[in-house]
Amino acid sequence: MLSGMSDAVAELDPEDKKIITLARSARARNGVPEGAAVRDETGRTYVAGTVALESLRLSALQTAVAMAVAGGAKGLEAAAVVTAAGAPAAADVAAVRDLGGPGTPVLLAGPDGVLRSTALA
Repeated sequence: MLSGMSDAVAELDPEDKKIITLARSARARNGVPEGAAVRDETGRTYVAGTVALESLRLSALQTAVAMAVAGGAKGLEAAAVVTAAGAPAAADVAAVRDLGGPGTPVLLAGPDGVLRSTALA
């Protein structure tokens, strides 16, 4: 096992690890409070950070879902958000459910990339 990696992350599917890594990278690269990534029904990934404009505010996960919709995705296999928050926001889970359907996993990881919890949309 890699140093600092929890057993939960070590047991994650490689594709789930990938979207957590992508979400963490988006957060760090853009210097935003949250980074997110979603994987659509074909395996394509969409990565986003928090949008905080004067006229538009979207969480990272809402933005990633919107990007998937704009890219033609018909469904989601999984979503990940990297944040300091203790749980995914209800609006984020709702956005994932809208595109992915009930039961779509929403992986919550801390800024260190360690999985904290998995919620179902």
